[in-house]
Amino acid sequence: MPRLPLVSIVTPSYNQGRFIRETIESVLSQDYPHTEYMVIDGGSTDTTVAVLRGYGQRFFWTSEPDRGQAHAVNKGWMMARGEVWGWLNSDDLYLPGAVGNAVDYLVSHPDVGMVYGEAYHVSEEGIIIERYPTEPFDASRLGDTCYICQPTVFIRRTVVEDVGFLDESLNYCIDYDLWIRIAKRYRIGYVRE
Repeated sequence: MPRLPLVSIVTPSYNQGRFIRETIESVLSQDYPHTEYMVIDGGSTDTTVAVLRGYGQRFFWTSEPDRGQAHAVNKGWMMARGEVWGWLNSDDLYLPGAVGNAVDYLVSHPDVGMVYGEAYHVSEEGIIIERYPTEPFDASRLGDTCYICQPTVFIRRTVVEDVGFLDESLNYCIDYDLWIRIAKRYRIGYVRE
């Protein structure tokens, strides 16, 4: 049985108190046994910190001013110990088995630097609105549209260290920029789950 890699998941947050508990629970309820979880909060003034305190020491969290989402994710990744990295925003959720499915794919495809899968757009009440318009990976299509759903992505640590962390000068498309940089050097995998 191959050794299971440690997966580090970072949640950037700012004033997401009404959503963050569900986000946290979706991470903590994963059945994959080797994870470290970090919530990097930008100094929220709503109920976020109270929610985080309620979890005690079940995961690492910090709440202090930052320079935005990309900075928060980068800060978390720089502290991460895992071989595989995920990034789940504070108003997104993992479906059951998401982490395990991604790791299974990466373990069975050692030539792949990043994997992503299927997702749904959901309402504030958690009702599925529609399927995210995900497509199987095609580098030429990536030049036309961002069809990779960021919360479904898991990346090998060595890949981010090679291509560079999130570009903190960008306010939008920080994920899309990273996918393009990764696609130039690494194979990207896709799972229909």
